[in-house]
Amino acid sequence: MKIIQAIKKANEPFVFKGCSNGKHLKKPLVLVFGNRYMLEANSIYEEVKEFFTDAHVVFGSTSGEIMDDTVLDGTIVLTAIEFEKSSILVHRSNVSEHNNSDEKLGQHLMAQFPKEDLKHLFIISEGSTVNGSALINGLEKHKHSMISLSGGLCGDDDRFERTLVSYNENPKEGEIVAIGFYGSSLEITSANFGGWTPFGPERIITKAQGNILYELDGKPALDLYKNYLGEKAKELPKSALLYPLSVRTSEESEPLVRTILNIDNKENAMILAGDVPIGSKVQLMMSSVDDIASGAYSAAELAMKGRNKNPEIALLISCIGRKLVMDQRTEEEIEEVKSVIGNSTVITGFYSYGEMAPFQGQDQCKLHNQTMTLTLFSE
Repeated sequence: MKIIQAIKKANEPFVFKGCSNGKHLKKPLVLVFGNRYMLEANSIYEEVKEFFTDAHVVFGSTSGEIMDDTVLDGTIVLTAIEFEKSSILVHRSNVSEHNNSDEKLGQHLMAQFPKEDLKHLFIISEGSTVNGSALINGLEKHKHSMISLSGGLCGDDDRFERTLVSYNENPKEGEIVAIGFYGSSLEITSANFGGWTPFGPERIITKAQGNILYELDGKPALDLYKNYLGEKAKELPKSALLYPLSVRTSEESEPLVRTILNIDNKENAMILAGDVPIGSKVQLMMSSVDDIASGAYSAAELAMKGRNKNPEIALLISCIGRKLVMDQRTEEEIEEVKSVIGNSTVITGFYSYGEMAPFQGQDQCKLHNQTMTLTLFSE
């Protein structure tokens, strides 16, 4: 595996680390994560293609960029990977092509990939309108249990205006890109962990549809939530990132964390990143800087557990809510990850509106919020 990286700041060209450009790489996967305003430049795809003429270029907007142990804002980070013993296949689709059915889109994408030797599917999804749970349900419907799945929903800082994704074209809205990794020599592991603590009374979801939450204990959910937030309610939906919801669908199930992506004052409802089934039990959650950093360490330990090879590259997707809590200390969670996976592992990634990975010991992928999610690769 050959890997090179570059950073682009506003109104400046790409600056490569340790080399002048990437023209010596053969058919690389080029992951380009960056600030939404910078990705809106009409020339961005051509600029990347100048360095990688035969590449698979995947773009995704972020709520913060990750490179090595550094967290950046208002930049573009580029990571080009040439796989020497394995291969990749990339497909894309748009929510508008499936009558806005995220589950059908997931099924369509999964059907595009031949199953023989497929080890892993990594998803980079638009994050402003998609129901991540429904998308994963579609992907999982016909996925073989031996094929692992991870990824994330793209971000737009804390604006929640629009997110951009694309494959081999300028970034645009509504896109979902799936990257399939093939080869017997590949070792790919993924894991996630949060570090948030439930507090306050446990309530029952009495009215919801998909990812829209209307009522808790028979009362308007948004009114209850605003009462808890107090003065911070004026800053919704941004302030909701500091107090996500713990959702337990049954007594036996692992609790899922759900972030509020937007609010509907007219309907007194909250739009979340994933499904919130009727009958589920809900609690507010909160966290501290130390708890979040410790959670990142735990996520890295889980991702490394049982590996035969040291990872050559790590894709990190962490939630914007974690970044808002940590503020000036955000890099501490990346440093915790690096202390576990080792200094020789190349690190890239972004801050997101949602993360995709299975719970430890389970095969089926789930949508998470407020977690650090790692996907580790080696050939």
